[in-house]
Amino acid sequence: MEIKKTKYLIIGAGITGLTFADYIKQDYLIVEKENEVGGYCRTIRRGDFIWDYAGHFFHFKTDEFKNKFLNNVNNNEIIEQDKCTKIIYKNNLIDYPFQTNIHQLDKEEFIDCLYDLFNKKEKENYDNFLDMLYGKFGRSITEKFLRPYNEKLYATDLKLLDKDAMGRFFPYADKEQIINNMKVNKDTASYNNKFLYPRNGAGSFIKLIYDRLSKNHILLNTKIESIDFNKKKALTNTGIEIEYEYLINTIPLNHFLEFYTDKDITLLRKELSYNKVLVFNLGFNKKSKYKKEHWMYIPDKSINYYRIGFYDNILGSDKLSMYIEIGYSRDSKVNDIDFQLQETLKNLKLQGIIDDTFVLEEYSTILMDPAYVHINTNTDVKIKELMKKLNDEKVYSIGRYGAWTYCSMEDSMISAKSLAEKLSNEK
Repeated sequence: MEIKKTKYLIIGAGITGLTFADYIKQDYLIVEKENEVGGYCRTIRRGDFIWDYAGHFFHFKTDEFKNKFLNNVNNNEIIEQDKCTKIIYKNNLIDYPFQTNIHQLDKEEFIDCLYDLFNKKEKENYDNFLDMLYGKFGRSITEKFLRPYNEKLYATDLKLLDKDAMGRFFPYADKEQIINNMKVNKDTASYNNKFLYPRNGAGSFIKLIYDRLSKNHILLNTKIESIDFNKKKALTNTGIEIEYEYLINTIPLNHFLEFYTDKDITLLRKELSYNKVLVFNLGFNKKSKYKKEHWMYIPDKSINYYRIGFYDNILGSDKLSMYIEIGYSRDSKVNDIDFQLQETLKNLKLQGIIDDTFVLEEYSTILMDPAYVHINTNTDVKIKELMKKLNDEKVYSIGRYGAWTYCSMEDSMISAKSLAEKLSNEK
């Protein structure tokens, strides 16, 4: 048996694991089960089309990570866009977010939304996510868009989600913002009004980090089979035993907890809730009539997808290039992919995005499992308690999925940097 020794064993070579290695600098070993790095931030190339695993757009809040991005690529390789997003609502396009653009609805629906907005029953404390929607936005806005869309997205009962399940990513708006937006249309509630995107796909940013690392410290096509947390040893499917001092986990927490046999941890693992997302990347022979929109939201439950995006409108290419997202519950068996593809093509025609003259030239299928974690108040308390215990044993689980949270790519990088600096200062 081959034995390797390392100070920092990193499980997963996604954006979090690679960033941690980039900051820790030395004596690390990354174990990645796939044959390439990137996790969900990988890019696919098929024929004339460039797609990501799902829509990944960069909207940095720190100069440090923005400069890491911009200073290492040619300016002509980066596209900066003012976001153009729409909602397909009853065959009309409404600006996103819905709650600040109710004036674009038909008069009767607009009056319903406005009336309910001014007569909503706000509370000091909300019981859950759905309770918060009704309390902050009233019945009509909630039932016309916020409830059906989020039920399609999360594929769960919204009463099971924490009131702050989306954190800073939820486009809150008060009555004053909603009224003011009727005169001057500004999407000030969204966190990503502007975004950056590499011409070669989001995976090119991952490559920037990967290229700075020593390839001798990265094991691809390698999976951790078991971990002895007391002896600080991990065994891979390739027969390598790894002795470590610190364990840094970046794979989904529900999968990582499978390495534990403790009853309480097993129960917590089963409690973790999330959705799955089936992603279709589609490449057609020509442009759609929609030539400026970047992505669209679809609350209509008779349509199988909840969001669609247009890579061609971001990249300025001359063929329709899309991503399609379909939500499934945690326990759903995703065994209807061919059916969903045909439903997607049918619905794209129904919504006027393509017609019978469009030819599907290329496509790819991706299942994100997990995709969006479900933030539940009681479960979140248990996760935080567990993390403290793991940290005492020099085990750290970080990143969007490792920490089981709702955050951006940059947030994951920040958490990786912070941990690397913290551990570097330990004696």
